[in-house]
Amino acid sequence: MPTVELDHTTIHYDETGPDTGRPVVFVHGYAMGQELWAPLAERLAARGLRCLAPTWPLGAHRTPLRPGADATLPGVAATIGGFLEALGLSDVVLVGNDTGGLVSQLVAVHHGERLGALVLTSCDAFEHFPPPILKPFVLASRNPTTWRAAVKPLALEIVRRRAYGGLAHADVEPLATEWVRPVLGDPGVAEDLRRLTFSLDRQTSLDVAARLGEVTVPALIAWSADDAFFPLNDAHRLAAALPRAEVRVLQGARTFSMLDRPDELADAVTDIAVPATS
Repeated sequence: MPTVELDHTTIHYDETGPDTGRPVVFVHGYAMGQELWAPLAERLAARGLRCLAPTWPLGAHRTPLRPGADATLPGVAATIGGFLEALGLSDVVLVGNDTGGLVSQLVAVHHGERLGALVLTSCDAFEHFPPPILKPFVLASRNPTTWRAAVKPLALEIVRRRAYGGLAHADVEPLATEWVRPVLGDPGVAEDLRRLTFSLDRQTSLDVAARLGEVTVPALIAWSADDAFFPLNDAHRLAAALPRAEVRVLQGARTFSMLDRPDELADAVTDIAVPATS
């Protein structure tokens, strides 16, 4: 698996598709990893796009952050900007989901020099952050002892299914099993996720939403019709806030549309990544 070494961390990523294709970079959510994107990346790579799916320092990363690294969502956004720069990527199609959609908004506003398009699938936005399901973890993140007690039950399948099961019609348990390994097995990763969780603040979402009008690249809001966590109205609010955005509603999908409806999502991403005039 290829890696990129940045000053404060090591980023592991999967890459599929031709080197000459337009780069598509994926941003997963909280306590998730690059594996989420495999069905979508496979389909986009077959259409000539260069797909890069990193595991960002959001709790399922393999290598802990180095001392002094910024573990907040703005810090993750800066990491993405550094990743794009390190690989010399330009005209990037950035695709975000769940917490990664909020991070993608932060990238577009604060580190958008290398972006050519933005795709937001069902994700955190506006006042709907942090999601209520994370409240027990936010409370537990105040000190390492309560944090260890909060994450330890993730070793149990019944707990993982409660945490991740509502995100897709598909069975996500095999993915969830992999995603919790680092936080359960590596104290450094567990501390990274604790610090990230402690930093989660609604103001982050509100502040970036107020600046979405500065994002001038084309944007696609590909929202899931069956989403149990992210209201469809937020898709239309995001489209209204972004100067060049359109909304597509994906039927038969929950938050993880890349698992539930990968063909439909691939069509939508292709439309913005490979314009008909090109």
